[in-house]
Amino acid sequence: MRIAIGHYTIRDWALDDAEALARYANNPNVAANLRDGFPHPYTTSDAEAFLRNVTARSPRTIFAIARDEEAIGSIGLMIGSDVHRFTAELGYWLAEPFWGKGIMTSAVAAITDYGFAQFKLNRIYAEPYTSNPASARLLEKAGYRLEGTLRASVVKHGRVLDQFMYAKTNVQ
Repeated sequence: MRIAIGHYTIRDWALDDAEALARYANNPNVAANLRDGFPHPYTTSDAEAFLRNVTARSPRTIFAIARDEEAIGSIGLMIGSDVHRFTAELGYWLAEPFWGKGIMTSAVAAITDYGFAQFKLNRIYAEPYTSNPASARLLEKAGYRLEGTLRASVVKHGRVLDQFMYAKTNVQ
């Protein structure tokens, strides 16, 4: 899969992305806004394990955000099951040197359109920490609506945090 977003591309991950992935993902400012399953420090071994996992999936739902064939971030859809089979959770991160350039807003809009078309989804949602207002702003710019606040919903680095619930639907 390849989707152009300005000078960047959303594309399938490849095993040879390990070096760039480890370099950009090994940042405490990136890890601070993600779930604990995203390790820090982030090693080449972590990158290789992640890449083996996502490249073996079918269908692929987790993609690289890249420039000139160098991965600089990730975006993906975690599709639900059972009664949630037409719903997906959106997850994403971008290397810190590329923050504030509108890249992720474009990527979120593109992957949302892709998810609705490719997987016939009715709803895509994201749950950024309330301590990450930049993520909330980019979701709003990509057409997501704030549905509410999940109070005391996670513990990150020993702190109880709230999360926003943002969603975009594909139904009238």
